Amino acid sequence: MTTLNDYLSQKREAVRVRRSRITSGETGPVTLKAAATAEGRSGVRRIRIRDFQVITDSPLDFAGYDLGPSSPELLLGALSSCLTHTYLIHAADQGVPLDSLKADVSAVIDPRGGSAGHEAIPVYPHNIAYTVTLVSSATAEQIGKVTAAVEKFCPILNLLKRGTDVVGTVDHHQPTAPAADAA
Repeated sequence: MTTLNDYLSQKREAVRVRRSRITSGETGPVTLKAAATAEGRSGVRRIRIRDFQVITDSPLDFAGYDLGPSSPELLLGALSSCLTHTYLIHAADQGVPLDSLKADVSAVIDPRGGSAGHEAIPVYPHNIAYTVTLVSSATAEQIGKVTAAVEKFCPILNLLKRGTDVVGTVDHHQPTAPAADAA
């Protein structure tokens, strides 16, 4: 049976190789892409990222079928995954053992946000909080060093804390008229 600590040995080597590739200039910026389409009569959104698909939907009370998490829930899932992965990276890099690791993330979203009389309530998830629970024979000092690295390098955590510019465009097309039957 393999354990999380066995995985950390593999991760440590992967971090070493990746760091070497970065230092040597073999790797640089990568463009990440995702696309979502709204499906037929259900409105379910199919997200495509590389060769993967994720279904997102609304709860029943918002004309959804509850077939998948909502977009705000996916955001919290992305943060919990990113925190967990970044802990794994830095624990491996620093040689800190981990027997178990879990990141719980919560936020508040208020459906009244932005509506008349509730303009001050954000329309987005807010009061985001996380708790990382880990079991390790490491010292508090070692865990503190890993945590400091996570807080410095976790991409999604830093995006949410610092924000970024987002530029959008709309590519609007009119439906094409069906061809008239030649009688």
